Amino acid sequence: MNRINQLFKNKPKNILSIYFTAGYPNLDSTVEIIKKLESNGIDLIEIGIPFSDPMADGPTIQASGTQALKNGMTLKILFEQLENIRKEANLPLIMMGYLNSIMQYGFGNFCKKCKEIGLDGAIIPDLPFDDYIKEYKPIADQYDIKIIMLITPETSEERIRLIDEHTDGFIYMVSSASTTGAQKSFDEKKQEYFQKINAMNLKNPRLIGFGISNKETLDAAQKNSNGAIIGSKFISLLEDTNSIDKAIQKLINGLKE
Repeated sequence: MNRINQLFKNKPKNILSIYFTAGYPNLDSTVEIIKKLESNGIDLIEIGIPFSDPMADGPTIQASGTQALKNGMTLKILFEQLENIRKEANLPLIMMGYLNSIMQYGFGNFCKKCKEIGLDGAIIPDLPFDDYIKEYKPIADQYDIKIIMLITPETSEERIRLIDEHTDGFIYMVSSASTTGAQKSFDEKKQEYFQKINAMNLKNPRLIGFGISNKETLDAAQKNSNGAIIGSKFISLLEDTNSIDKAIQKLINGLKE
């Protein structure tokens, strides 16, 4: 069983997933961050492939991507860094990146390499769902790489049900139609959106991302889904503390307060 499916089978609620940008703060930070996040109880990790034009990312993640590219990070180097990751970590690992950089590598080659290394899925925010069904799904399925689709408050119920029918792993619920970035709370409109999706009784588990940075937003996300995804807050702590250990501890402590 794919590690993503196994995770949700074993722990259907209160999942905590962390996103970080590969190659940030330093080119060789990737494996150390993964190991330390897992040792601190994180359930799932999204490894960001830095890209020069990240349309869904707010300023914090954009800045980390720019620095990672300056540090020399490429998809080829990232795969090299992760070559022996399954000797170091057991939790599900998902690649997150834009279609352009993945297509330069070759989608089939990308999925094959993910499978060889032991990666479990990919999030490609700018991959159109219709193209995924027609062209990419058969390749991803061949290598058991779960392609995670995003939905937003603007996604129609018809499209949500199609995504639910044709994907397997989890659905990434974007909390708002804006870019990524920490928020102090979720307003009533976002809560209504969470509850609406809850009422649809989808077959796939769901994680809520974009804007989660403290106990209030974490509790709201976990109450209305299977768990939460945190990205910008962790990256900002990496910058502020200049220490992976301190950033993780400050993040965990902040989610309890």
